[in-house]
Amino acid sequence: MLDKIKAVIVEAVNVDEALITPEASLKEDLGLDSLAAIELSMELETAFDVTIEDEELEALVTVQDIMDLLEKKQAA
Repeated sequence: MLDKIKAVIVEAVNVDEALITPEASLKEDLGLDSLAAIELSMELETAFDVTIEDEELEALVTVQDIMDLLEKKQAA
Protein backbone atom coordinates (compact mmCIF):
# COMPACT_ATOMS: atom_id res chain seq x y z
CA MET A 1 0.00 0.00 0.00
CA LEU A 2 2.86 2.41 0.76
CA ASP A 3 4.13 2.20 -2.81
CA LYS A 4 0.72 3.12 -4.20
CA ILE A 5 0.40 6.01 -1.73
CA LYS A 6 3.90 7.20 -2.68
CA ALA A 7 2.94 7.18 -6.36
CA VAL A 8 -0.22 9.21 -5.64
CA ILE A 9 1.69 11.75 -3.52
CA VAL A 10 4.40 12.16 -6.17
CA GLU A 11 1.74 12.62 -8.86
CA ALA A 12 -0.48 14.97 -6.83
CA VAL A 13 2.05 17.26 -5.19
CA ASN A 14 5.30 16.63 -7.06
CA VAL A 15 7.62 15.76 -4.16
CA ASP A 16 10.70 13.55 -4.26
CA GLU A 17 9.67 9.93 -3.63
CA ALA A 18 12.73 9.46 -1.38
CA LEU A 19 11.18 11.90 1.11
CA ILE A 20 8.00 9.84 1.45
CA THR A 21 8.29 7.51 4.44
CA PRO A 22 5.62 6.41 6.91
CA GLU A 23 7.06 8.83 9.48
CA ALA A 24 7.20 11.80 7.07
CA SER A 25 5.12 14.79 8.13
CA LEU A 26 2.84 15.94 5.34
CA LYS A 27 3.34 19.60 6.21
CA GLU A 28 6.92 19.85 7.50
CA ASP A 29 8.68 17.10 5.54
CA LEU A 30 6.67 17.07 2.31
CA GLY A 31 5.68 20.74 2.24
CA LEU A 32 1.94 20.24 1.77
CA ASP A 33 -0.18 23.32 2.31
CA SER A 34 -3.95 23.15 2.70
CA LEU A 35 -4.57 23.36 -1.05
CA ALA A 36 -2.09 20.56 -1.77
CA ALA A 37 -3.68 18.46 0.98
CA ILE A 38 -7.10 18.82 -0.66
CA GLU A 39 -5.66 17.89 -4.04
CA LEU A 40 -3.92 14.89 -2.49
CA SER A 41 -7.12 13.73 -0.81
CA MET A 42 -8.99 13.86 -4.13
CA GLU A 43 -6.25 11.80 -5.80
CA LEU A 44 -6.30 9.28 -2.92
CA GLU A 45 -10.09 9.02 -3.14
CA THR A 46 -9.81 8.18 -6.84
CA ALA A 47 -6.87 5.79 -6.48
CA PHE A 48 -8.33 3.85 -3.55
CA ASP A 49 -12.06 4.26 -4.32
CA VAL A 50 -12.85 5.78 -0.91
CA THR A 51 -14.30 9.03 0.43
CA ILE A 52 -12.17 11.14 2.76
CA GLU A 53 -14.20 13.52 4.91
CA ASP A 54 -12.90 17.01 5.75
CA GLU A 55 -12.43 16.07 9.42
CA GLU A 56 -10.41 13.01 8.42
CA LEU A 57 -8.25 15.08 6.08
CA GLU A 58 -7.51 17.60 8.84
CA ALA A 59 -6.43 14.75 11.16
CA LEU A 60 -3.78 13.46 8.73
CA VAL A 61 -0.33 14.47 9.93
CA THR A 62 1.98 11.77 8.56
CA VAL A 63 2.08 9.34 5.66
CA GLN A 64 1.38 6.59 8.22
CA ASP A 65 -1.88 8.39 9.10
CA ILE A 66 -2.89 8.15 5.43
CA MET A 67 -2.09 4.42 5.37
CA ASP A 68 -4.05 3.81 8.58
CA LEU A 69 -7.08 5.73 7.29
CA LEU A 70 -7.10 3.96 3.93
CA GLU A 71 -6.70 0.53 5.53
CA LYS A 72 -9.62 1.29 7.87
CA LYS A 73 -11.80 2.49 4.98
CA GLN A 74 -10.98 -0.49 2.78
CA ALA A 75 -11.75 -2.92 5.62
CA ALA A 76 -15.15 -1.31 6.27
